[in-house]
Amino acid sequence: MKTFKELGLNEKLLGTLLSLGIKIPSEIQEKAIPLVLAGHDVIGGSATGSGKTLAFASGIIEKVQKNKGVQALILTPTRELAEQVANSILKLSEHKDLKVLSIYGGTNMNTQIREIPRTDIIVGTPGRILDHLQKRTLDLRKVKFLVLDEVDRMFDMGFQKDVEKIINACPKKRQTMLFSATVSSEIDYLAKKHTQDAIKISVKSHIDPSQLKQVYYNVMDNLKFSLLVHLLGKEKSDLVMVFCRTRRNVDFVANNLNNLGIKVSAIHGGMVQNKRNKVLSEFNSTKGVNVLVCTDVAARGLDIPGVSHVYNYDLPKTSVDYIHRIGRTARAGRDGIAISVLCSRDYENFGNILKDKNLKIVEVKTPLVEKVSMNLPSKREFRGRGNRGENNFNRSKRNDRPRRSNDDSRRDIKKRGINFSRGNNQKSRRS
Repeated sequence: MKTFKELGLNEKLLGTLLSLGIKIPSEIQEKAIPLVLAGHDVIGGSATGSGKTLAFASGIIEKVQKNKGVQALILTPTRELAEQVANSILKLSEHKDLKVLSIYGGTNMNTQIREIPRTDIIVGTPGRILDHLQKRTLDLRKVKFLVLDEVDRMFDMGFQKDVEKIINACPKKRQTMLFSATVSSEIDYLAKKHTQDAIKISVKSHIDPSQLKQVYYNVMDNLKFSLLVHLLGKEKSDLVMVFCRTRRNVDFVANNLNNLGIKVSAIHGGMVQNKRNKVLSEFNSTKGVNVLVCTDVAARGLDIPGVSHVYNYDLPKTSVDYIHRIGRTARAGRDGIAISVLCSRDYENFGNILKDKNLKIVEVKTPLVEKVSMNLPSKREFRGRGNRGENNFNRSKRNDRPRRSNDDSRRDIKKRGINFSRGNNQKSRRS
C-alpha cells in the first residue's frame, strides 16, 4: 500500500491529513487520487464510507484558486450528504482557506444567494442547484470540476433530468468524476455522454462479510412491532439503525418506541433541515441517542461509524437497497448484525432480495414475544397525502389473511428452502 505522499499529495495537504488523523489511504483513495491529480475523468464504483470524498477532493483542493468564482460543483442526492461532504472538504482545505458552501432545499435561499458570489466550491442537491440556475443566481461558467456523488441514488430519486440540465450548464472543458455504488445502464449512458476518456475504477466492499451476520424473523402481522421492541431490549448493541420504507412508518415506529421508554430519534425527508442536523449530531455523539429510525433516502450516503445493528422493520424492494442498508455495520473489522423483521406484507420484497444468490440470510426462531400497546395513526393521518395505502401500521383484521400476491411470493421463497412456518413462541395477549 502506498502512502499519501507517494500518491502525489502536496506537503500542505499532507499536513492537514496528519492533523485530522488520516494516515493510511483507503483502496478508493489509492486508486483515484493519482488519476484525479493527473486531470483524468473518473468513474468510481465505491460505496458509502470508503473514503471517496478525499479521493475526489484532493485534486479539487490543489487546483482551485481562492476568490475566483465557483470552480467546483459536487452534486449529492440528499441534504445530509451535501452537508457532510461540504464539511469534509472545508476541513481538508483549511490550509488554503477555501470558501465551501452547501446548497439544498429546506434552508433560506436568500442566504445562499448572498453567499454564492464569495464561494469557491459548491456542494448541493440537484433540486436546489437547478432552482438557482433558473433564477440566474448561480453561474457555473467557471466550473473546472464536476463531481456526481452517489449518482445511482440520485437517479433512483428521479433526479436524472435535473442532473442532465445541470451538467449542460457547466463548461464542456472540465474534469468530471462520477461515484456510484452500482453502475446501471442509465449511469453508463450518462458517463459516455458527459465524460472524456474516463477511467473506470472499482474497489472491494469495505464491509467484512465474515463479521456481518444476517438473520430474519418471521412473525404474525400483529406482532411485528412487538418483536422489534423485544429485540431492542434484549440485544446488546452500540449504535442501532432501524429502517422503514416511508416517512409515516418512521414516525409511527419512533413515536411508539419513545412512548415505551426506548429513547430513539427519527429522520426522514419531511423534517426541517435544522432538526435533521440535530438528530444526526445527537446520534453520533457518545452521550446522545443510540437508536435512529430512518428512511433509505434520509440516511443515504451518511458515513456513521460504530453501527453494530441494522434492523429492517420494512423490507426494501431490491437486494441493492438491502445491501446499502446492511453495509452500515461490520466496518473496520468490527462485528455487525443485520436483522429483518418479516410479516406477510414483506414476503414479496423479501423474495426479490433473495434473488441475489450471494446473500446468506438465516432464519432465527422467534422468541417468546408479548404484544405491546401501540398508538395507531388516526384515520385522517392514515388517509393523508402521499400515503396511498403503502403503509400498513398493523392494519385491521383483513390483513391477518395475506393477499394473493403475498401467497405467491411465499411459495417462490420456499423454493429457496426458506421455511415460513411460525413458531409457537408468540403471544397475542396485550400487555
